[in-house]
Amino acid sequence: MSTRREFITLLGGAAAAWPVVARAQQPAMPVIGFLGASTPSTESQRVAAFVQRLRELGWIDGRNLTIEYRWAEGRNERYAEIAAEFVRLKVDVIVTNGTPPALAAKQATAVVASLARPGANATGLSNQISDTAGKKLEFLREVVPGLRQLAIMVNVSNPASVLEMGEVHAAARTFGLEVAASEIRRVEDIASAFDALKDRADALYVCADPLVNANRVRINTLALGLRLPTMHGYREYVEAGGLISYGPNIPNLFQRAAEFVDKILRGAKPADLPVEQPTKFDLIFNLTTAQALGLTIPESFLVRADEVIE
Repeated sequence: MSTRREFITLLGGAAAAWPVVARAQQPAMPVIGFLGASTPSTESQRVAAFVQRLRELGWIDGRNLTIEYRWAEGRNERYAEIAAEFVRLKVDVIVTNGTPPALAAKQATAVVASLARPGANATGLSNQISDTAGKKLEFLREVVPGLRQLAIMVNVSNPASVLEMGEVHAAARTFGLEVAASEIRRVEDIASAFDALKDRADALYVCADPLVNANRVRINTLALGLRLPTMHGYREYVEAGGLISYGPNIPNLFQRAAEFVDKILRGAKPADLPVEQPTKFDLIFNLTTAQALGLTIPESFLVRADEVIE
């Protein structure tokens, strides 16, 4: 087994495995530090998929592996605190998701140089969330007749969300939509952001982000209060009352992240493991929310949905 400790992270643009700090001796039982960017309830399906795949690969928590869980609740200051704690605990691998936690650890690491040859000790999984912006707007236009004014909610302290916002702006221009950006940085900004959107939008595009994810119920409740149909990147948002989500199957990515961890724990060099891209994208739709908004959904849209939540 390698004497290096490495770091695998699911981030906004990629997942990566990085060395944190060297040590002379490896413990008999490897330790994984799971840095939950959001909350336990938000990430329960992801954790379950990750742990189940590890089990299938022969790694069982409490038997031949230890998993330490910490939760940042979407708060920027917590990412660096937790990463530092994991370094002190001398964990073997740190698993996280979202660009902000990865950036918090950047001082101890290098970034991915290219997908095929990540370089250094970086590799993992891309979620391509910003690449789906155009497709999401197509779906939104299909279910919101006469869509003209689009609001975008974005946590501007997350570089991945800012990148996604740029992709949404570009796609909106091709459809002739007017765009109003609703920028937030902390949970206290959410209510005032919705106050500013009143009568200014026909629909709301929510950029994926740990802070937004942790507050998805509040966001969807406020959107419903303004009768705004919402578009999201992940299933969890639609389970929490959002209208539509389209994006990579996140539990599937966490299963594959477990495979990266397995290879690294068995001695593989992250630099030799090419970055992988999503193979499964899901269109999820909330029929109850559509009915509350008074929307009549085309049958052609419903038959293409991977899941309809009622």
